[in-house]
Amino acid sequence: MKQYHLSLFTDILHVIEAFYFLLGSTMTNQLQQLKTMTTVVADTGDFTAIADFLPQDATTNPSLLLKAIALPDYSETISQAIQYAKTQTDDKDQQLVEASDYLSILIGAKLLSLIPGRVSTEVDARLSFDSEKTVQKARKIIQFYQSINIDKSRILIKIASTWEGIQAAKILEKEEINCNLTLLFSFVQARASAEAGVFLISPFVGRILDWYKKSSGKSDYPADEDPGVKSVTAIYNYYKQHQYPTVVMGASFRNVGEIIELAGCDRLTISPALMAELSQNNTTIVQKLLPAEKFCARPNKLTENEFRWQMNEDAMATEKTAEGIRNFAKDQIKLEEILAKML
Repeated sequence: MKQYHLSLFTDILHVIEAFYFLLGSTMTNQLQQLKTMTTVVADTGDFTAIADFLPQDATTNPSLLLKAIALPDYSETISQAIQYAKTQTDDKDQQLVEASDYLSILIGAKLLSLIPGRVSTEVDARLSFDSEKTVQKARKIIQFYQSINIDKSRILIKIASTWEGIQAAKILEKEEINCNLTLLFSFVQARASAEAGVFLISPFVGRILDWYKKSSGKSDYPADEDPGVKSVTAIYNYYKQHQYPTVVMGASFRNVGEIIELAGCDRLTISPALMAELSQNNTTIVQKLLPAEKFCARPNKLTENEFRWQMNEDAMATEKTAEGIRNFAKDQIKLEEILAKML
């Protein structure tokens, strides 16, 4: 009987060894591993990159659209937007607005044809401090998509995480228009977004790292000490502990180390270059962000005064949010200048 048990134990060991040998021989790359822990979103408007990496969702912004329209694939799309604008009005200024809005929708529609999930379409950054006009623009974007038979359930309206932007998102969410709060650098922006019932936030990682490197004089940070990684980790844990349904989508990465440290985050939006780097590495990834083990009661909601004071006290968040809005606005203007010449 003892010999039988020993033989059975030996056989089991052989099976386990064979399993691990087989597992090692078929090891998936880091991008594939990451997709088992986190929903991967493509941070690009490049169709080729979308097709290569097969993300769930895609997101764009004025800077990415400006790069995208320089590609030959978009010439017909631009012409279509120009022709649409000319049919809507004879006023040249309004034609420019219509062409720009419609172009973003056409590019969004093309991206949706390549992915199973959602695309984020950004509201003009120059509206970041105007709740009413942000809401109007968001409704117009949704109407555009619906006019080409794309349901609003596949769209996220991307809005800067100012107080006004968060209040606009609160209105839109009540209309079942889901929002993506971007240019988010601080805990208070994340907390206010969750309290407003926002569908998704995009806390930035790499731009936080940029600020701390410049401010501290340090040339680099280990991935587990990266200030951007620590910020997103704190937001994620707070949401889970307080049972906020708002999705956390880490964004703006500078290196794959930041991405790996956030494995397990609800979503991560990653550039094609970093997705390529992940896909070329077979080293095992360990899930770092995990569901909450205990839950806490939610605090009273932030007031506007509390939000503005806490933002004021966070120099990094104040500076990076303002800088991001300015840069997106500049790229929107550059995009419009290109379209104006065609009009």
